[in-house]
Amino acid sequence: MDGSTNSLDDVSAESSTGCPDRLSLMEVRLQTQEDEITLLKSSLADALRKLRLHDQQIPLLKQQLIAVNPAAARVLNHSCYVDGISKPCRLSTSSLDGCHLTSNSHISNTAENGEGGDKTISNHKASTSDMCTQTEPWIPNHNAVTLALTRTSQSLSLEDALLEGVPFADETPTKLRGEEENGDEEQTWSALVEDAIQPTTIRTLQQQLSKSSEDSQGSCPQTPTSCSPAPPKEPTSIPHGGPLSSIREDEKTLVRRNSERSKDPQDKTKLRLSKKAASSTNLLTRSPSLESRAKDLISSTGSQGSRRGTQSQSIKMFIRGRPITMYIPSDILNYEEMKIDLPSQKLDLDWVYGYRGRDCRANLYLLPSGEAVYFIACVVVLYHISNQTQRHYRKHTDCVRCLAIHPDKVRVASGQTAGVDKDGKPLQPFVHIWDSNTLVTLQQIGLGTFERGVGSVAFSNSDAGTFLCVIDDSNEHMLSVWDWNKNIKHAEVKSTNEAVLAVEFSPTDIINIISCGKSHVYFWTMSATMSGTMNGFTLTKKQGIFGKYKKPKFIMCFVFSLTGDVLTGDSEGNILTWGKSAADIKTLGKGAKETLQIMKQTRAHEGSVFTMCLLQGGALLSGGGKDRKIIRWSADLAPERECEIPEKFGAVRTIADVDGEELLVGTTRNAILRGTFSDGFVAIVQGHVDETWGLATHPSQNIFITCGNDRQVCVWNAEDHKLDWCTPLEESGLCADFCPNGALVAVGLSTGRWVVLDLQTKEVVSDLTDGNEQLSVMRYTPDGSFLAVGSHDNFIYIYNVTDGGRRYMRFGKCTGHSSFITHLDWSKDGKYIMSNSGDYEILYWDVASGCKLLRNRFESKDREWASYTCVLGFHVMGVWLEGSDGTDINALCRSHNKSMVAVADDFCKVHLFQYPCPKLKAPSYKYEGHGSHVTNVRFTHNDTHLLSLGGKDTCILQWRVKRAGTGDNKEHLASSSTVRSFSSSPENGT
Repeated sequence: MDGSTNSLDDVSAESSTGCPDRLSLMEVRLQTQEDEITLLKSSLADALRKLRLHDQQIPLLKQQLIAVNPAAARVLNHSCYVDGISKPCRLSTSSLDGCHLTSNSHISNTAENGEGGDKTISNHKASTSDMCTQTEPWIPNHNAVTLALTRTSQSLSLEDALLEGVPFADETPTKLRGEEENGDEEQTWSALVEDAIQPTTIRTLQQQLSKSSEDSQGSCPQTPTSCSPAPPKEPTSIPHGGPLSSIREDEKTLVRRNSERSKDPQDKTKLRLSKKAASSTNLLTRSPSLESRAKDLISSTGSQGSRRGTQSQSIKMFIRGRPITMYIPSDILNYEEMKIDLPSQKLDLDWVYGYRGRDCRANLYLLPSGEAVYFIACVVVLYHISNQTQRHYRKHTDCVRCLAIHPDKVRVASGQTAGVDKDGKPLQPFVHIWDSNTLVTLQQIGLGTFERGVGSVAFSNSDAGTFLCVIDDSNEHMLSVWDWNKNIKHAEVKSTNEAVLAVEFSPTDIINIISCGKSHVYFWTMSATMSGTMNGFTLTKKQGIFGKYKKPKFIMCFVFSLTGDVLTGDSEGNILTWGKSAADIKTLGKGAKETLQIMKQTRAHEGSVFTMCLLQGGALLSGGGKDRKIIRWSADLAPERECEIPEKFGAVRTIADVDGEELLVGTTRNAILRGTFSDGFVAIVQGHVDETWGLATHPSQNIFITCGNDRQVCVWNAEDHKLDWCTPLEESGLCADFCPNGALVAVGLSTGRWVVLDLQTKEVVSDLTDGNEQLSVMRYTPDGSFLAVGSHDNFIYIYNVTDGGRRYMRFGKCTGHSSFITHLDWSKDGKYIMSNSGDYEILYWDVASGCKLLRNRFESKDREWASYTCVLGFHVMGVWLEGSDGTDINALCRSHNKSMVAVADDFCKVHLFQYPCPKLKAPSYKYEGHGSHVTNVRFTHNDTHLLSLGGKDTCILQWRVKRAGTGDNKEHLASSSTVRSFSSSPENGT
């Protein structure tokens, strides 16, 4: 019985373990099929785009043929009507005689011994299982044969190449067709490249056909492989004269495809269906996974056979399986040997705009050096109030969350959040103790101990700051006590599952610690233990009892009075006085210790009491949330003086005493105010309060503008490091650009609306709307005559600008992108636009000719651009990191002197590259400081500074541009590479 039970258990176990394996295998297969479908869609889309571009090459081919043989013009234009349908005329012998090529144009082949002559092209018949069908016999007994000069342009039916159920694109590619004497068979010439057809291609064609004629005599042609949109692997040797023969010169390829026209309509339909089935099968069988496809493409670039010409004409990079073709400019003669060096300039952090007051507390202190210390993003700022200079502590790897000042007023402790790396893996938080005079890190504690982040830190006072208390952001909010100088943890205990807002040591001893937060105030006692655990210390806590007083939702802050009492401020607007009381022996029995109980309740503010600051002499300052008031209290909590903070700065977040009279006030809208009760307060530090995206620099002054989701437009002075003015918006501002005259600025909003502001009067001079989706880019032409507005509705709206930038009239709309517009730039002459979209597409537009899409991107390879902010392009291809998914770079900007390009990435970094940087693994300098994705970068008008915007950290960093090798070396050398980049000939796919 036991044996049968065991066997049943074994079978059940095997079934339970086998099921997940099968599910896992099915998931892997499903993911592989999805990758193949994605690749197939991309290949088909690019094939359609390629064929559309081929249509534009047909007139050029005719022109080249006419240039070689002027007599061909008469034949090209010669057609007749048969049964009311236009068809190519059948050439008579006399007409062919008139079309014979000259001696230089004869299709001939020269033998290896130097002798050669005209060869008659033999007839070929080849069966196919695909789009290619049998070849029509050539006209016999002619030593010199024309190049199908009577073919006309007709539609190419691409449905044959599509799977069942796959929608057919709107574009209708065309191909060249020509009929010979029997009218049942045709020969087709089509180009597989986007490059312009040169006259040398015609001569090569003639030589190749002649050689094809000679080689094919007495041999049987091979059956060609199916024509698939997927990029072909390294081609095998195909005999000349077969159904698929190619002629190459300088990476330009002409392929002759032979097809057959069915006489009976029913036969034609059956043949078409069979072709579709064969083509579909080939498409599926020839579409490997994205990884294997990329390997095939990369490995193919190393071969020097027939696949590559004498010099590459284009470079391809792949982002998420989508190929992007970059054409090499004419001034780059040898791309393969081109070397990319580090830029000759470096960046040094010059100024930090902003302060983190919206969600942090107790983060503003005044040092004896006259510097105010506070933080934003990953930077702790030391701002000298009198000299108006900044120093920066930059050893943190993610956003700083808390600060504490040592009793000696020199050393500082700062804790950071955990954050994640570029792969999404969490990083470990820690606390740094550093010297504020030298900015040297003295100790790092807690690495690998704290979870999620460090919420609060505090030095002990009675023992000259030997211990440091830390509370992390884990679920249990672990409280730990460290001998920070020795990096020894003396005690650790679970605090609470609720939020903790503050922690402090008692100023009179080291064994008493207080913490407060949501629905609690805890009184901790640290004592030695006989067991020796945790280096001889344990922590015990007592919860504050509110008794007859209403228990508030939050205990926001607390201070120790000179009498030893504890004063707490809560979310009800009250200040509670906690005093020591004798032990209740009747209730608790013998051995009961004295406890802290509420002795007094004082009504202080309307709304929460956000902060309290104890002054010398025992006076108290309190800051309110809802009422925005600062109140000075006497030692016995009698109100003495009060003032109200202006509404635009928000509520009072923290208060720092300067000299008993002058105060520093941090606010919830990320501002730091300086002032007194009698004179009022003025802002000395200001910043945005929500995610920022829009950034533009003045064309002739050191002024820049920012806008973001806080619905504020801010104009900053980069020389004085201050906010000149700020005005509210009705919606979020996402993009901006200065008019070239410097008097106006255009701001794009999140609803499709955009406004033009006068910098002097701050008034709106123009208010227009394009679509109902957010705008992503605004860009003026160099002369200010046009404005381009890029929208998330996939369109670029063009406006004619008059009256010095005050009047705007719709000129046209660029239609052609299949995803939202991300970046665009004008050409130097203001006639053309280069644009990027969300699906990694690069398009070029002829605005002067009516916003026409330039189908042949090859023609734009040598065009000069007034600015370069497009993240996709040949000149900036090397900025993409290896393994990027296409969204890792948010913005870039070329310097005005065209020597460097700055990049804002999604991993809190700013990169500096040499310009141009079109090669794999372009070296760069990498700079840290932002605590969130970097949304934008811009150089000032004279390239002396670079501005970078943080997203969620709301921070603006101003970097000084200096020559490499000067100043402190705070940057890190980084190497980036394209996602998938290789040099290819045009036949390697689209």
